[in-house]
Amino acid sequence: MHRPLNRFRPWLVPIAPLGIILAIAFALTACKPGAPKAVDELAGVTQYVANGSFEEMDGQNIKGWTPRRWQRSEATLAVDTLGHSGGRSAVISSEKGADASWVAAVPIRPYSRYRLSGWIKTENLVPGTGRGAQINVNGEGDWRTPPVTGTQDWTRVEVEIDAGANDALEVTCLFGGWGLSTGKAWFDDVELTRLSGRDLGEPKAAIDAGKMGKPVSKYIYGQFIEHLGRCIYQGIWAEMLEDRKFFWPVGQGESPWKTVGEAGLVKMDTVTPFTGAHTPRVTLSGKGPGGIAQDGLALIAGKDYAGRVVLAGDAGAVPVAISLIWGDAPDARQTVALKAIGRDYRTFPFAFKSGASTGNARLEITSSGRGSFRVGTVSIMPADNVDGFRPEVLALLKELDAPVYRWPGGNFVSGYDWRDGIGDRDRRPPRKNPAWTGVEHNDVGIHEYLDLMRLIGSEPYITVNSGLGDVAMALGELEYANGAPGTKMGKLRAANGHPDPWGVKFWSIGNEMYGDWQLGHMPLSDYVKKHTQFAVAMKAMDPSVQVVAVGAVGRWSETMLAEASNHMDLISEHFYVGHKPGLLSHVAQMPAEVRRIAEAHRKYRATIPTLKMKEVPVALDEWNYWYGPHVYGELGTQYFLEDALGVAAALNEYARQSDIFFMANYAQTVNVIGAIKTSKTAAVLDTTGVILALYRKHFGTVPVAVGGAPEPLDIMACWKDEAKSVLTLSIVNPTKTAQTLRLDGGKLIWPKTARLFLVGGLDPRARNVPGQAPAVAVHETAIAPFGKTLTVPPISVSLYEIGIR
Repeated sequence: MHRPLNRFRPWLVPIAPLGIILAIAFALTACKPGAPKAVDELAGVTQYVANGSFEEMDGQNIKGWTPRRWQRSEATLAVDTLGHSGGRSAVISSEKGADASWVAAVPIRPYSRYRLSGWIKTENLVPGTGRGAQINVNGEGDWRTPPVTGTQDWTRVEVEIDAGANDALEVTCLFGGWGLSTGKAWFDDVELTRLSGRDLGEPKAAIDAGKMGKPVSKYIYGQFIEHLGRCIYQGIWAEMLEDRKFFWPVGQGESPWKTVGEAGLVKMDTVTPFTGAHTPRVTLSGKGPGGIAQDGLALIAGKDYAGRVVLAGDAGAVPVAISLIWGDAPDARQTVALKAIGRDYRTFPFAFKSGASTGNARLEITSSGRGSFRVGTVSIMPADNVDGFRPEVLALLKELDAPVYRWPGGNFVSGYDWRDGIGDRDRRPPRKNPAWTGVEHNDVGIHEYLDLMRLIGSEPYITVNSGLGDVAMALGELEYANGAPGTKMGKLRAANGHPDPWGVKFWSIGNEMYGDWQLGHMPLSDYVKKHTQFAVAMKAMDPSVQVVAVGAVGRWSETMLAEASNHMDLISEHFYVGHKPGLLSHVAQMPAEVRRIAEAHRKYRATIPTLKMKEVPVALDEWNYWYGPHVYGELGTQYFLEDALGVAAALNEYARQSDIFFMANYAQTVNVIGAIKTSKTAAVLDTTGVILALYRKHFGTVPVAVGGAPEPLDIMACWKDEAKSVLTLSIVNPTKTAQTLRLDGGKLIWPKTARLFLVGGLDPRARNVPGQAPAVAVHETAIAPFGKTLTVPPISVSLYEIGIR
């Protein structure tokens, strides 16, 4: 996975929290005839950019404008007294090369045409790998003025844009732009003028239930898990310890382990390590306990915990004490004394019951004896783990009911050797994560991943390493997964505890090989050949596999399809979007991206000769919002109600484009931009997960035509199944006002009531947090009013199941 460098740069609750009920009731009340209408704050406005002349200051900053730097470039952003019409201008300069901008969030009227203009002055501006100086709209590649370069006096620039479903824009005074430029640029008198537009009136939708599209593939509801941040470890996997195999020397680097007793007691043994590069050796002084400890463990009072430690050492070092400590009092601990260690490594199980709840418990491994002992590895999990997985997370994974999970990456896969993840779990070597921060413990490998698929009833989808990996590595993994027990890899699989082949169907050859951030990245022409080598060899070994090729709309996908479509069953695409000002804008970008990719591939089918004989469906195997602080570990962003609306609108668009998309994998599942968020002891469906679970369970599979003028609502309808006795209707209201929808069913006779699933509220930033009652949830009404006129609450997703006679 990779965040693009574009410029944006459970579940059912039978009884809702009182606050939510009151909020929804208020919203529905606001829909009633005669209720006061929202004030149109933009009525009569013709110029939309506040302080476009940069005259107003807020202390040392330009009022209403924010400096922003892209690509970690070096730039100076300042205010100058050299103005075009007044006494100030915004200036950006760089000697070494920069991609930077001044940005202003500008509320606008949607579905209107605008002229964006301004004045630019430059001095020795060299475009370099960028464009120069321009004024543009962030996140919209074509909404930009011509660039100004060289040394130019004040020059007027402009561009006209159709705003579409945007109620706010980020107007940007840009230096560089998709690359690095040097020199200096001044910006002044930035204006956004509305040229034309239409008043929406009441939304109207016409449903033609007899006009049906290709059935929606169940694989649209797929998920993606990568070895990154707290997705696997500290997320799905139940291990409580960090760096349990001592990748980092104790007390050094990023090690979570500390020495107990005198400094210098612990040294790393590099001669006879148990696993990896070294193992901690504790040399006892005889003056008190010595050993190692890790704190920050979370316990729940009365809960059982189970673990094991691998030890070797001198006879004089016994007993070695394993202690779980949850407080400062002498009795706030439990200890297990191990008295049988010897020269060879041996595994000792232990068990504890916590006497208190805490987020800062400590595990100690100590001795007061003489001589020395070595700690090969140690593990502790809640005793209720299921084959090593957290039961509370498994429950939510089952609630999501995703039919397929892509694994193990992502960028991670391009530096991953799958063979590190098989065999004795304690002996598997820890590695530095090849693509992200942190350590890859290799506790979760192909066996554990496929165990997870069995536990939650999902299909596997494995990505092979075509970055730093080769064909032989991929074939070894394929044979290990699917080969008969008599094959070389089948025998190894059996020796590792699984005699029968798993029969993995979906295999992706690499990840984002078009990007220079990817390990093993190479030119497109070379990668077409490499992909073909992988695909031919893998199909020869197992003709039943479905091969997914790396795609990226544009030259990469076009070339892959033109030259290698006979060696792929699906082609992948990825997209991520950030946060946009304006609720409508933030939501609408999601279906717009799905539609953009669908339209591109529809064009490929019409223009690439080989595709006229063989269509290649799209696996959009990474898609999501990606923005905000990392609350839940690396890339662990928090989602909100407004993001849930965007995911719902995207799912509506997948249904509209069902002829193009065979699979889509929400990225990612747990913590890392995830649909599920966890603490150390709790888990919750994030707001986006609420929507994914709702649609998977209740949205229909046979799309029907929806026309009319539904704006600003996003509306889609599907027959529940081929029986065509229940029609499902999704209505996304991405505005802060209630809407009255006129609904024309054509030949359908609407019943007076329908089953309604409602997700909504008055706060677009409402969120779900582990360990707290969810603020965003599904509220079901078995008998909700229905008919030709529907009231749609603000900031909501309404999903109806309508019985049709």
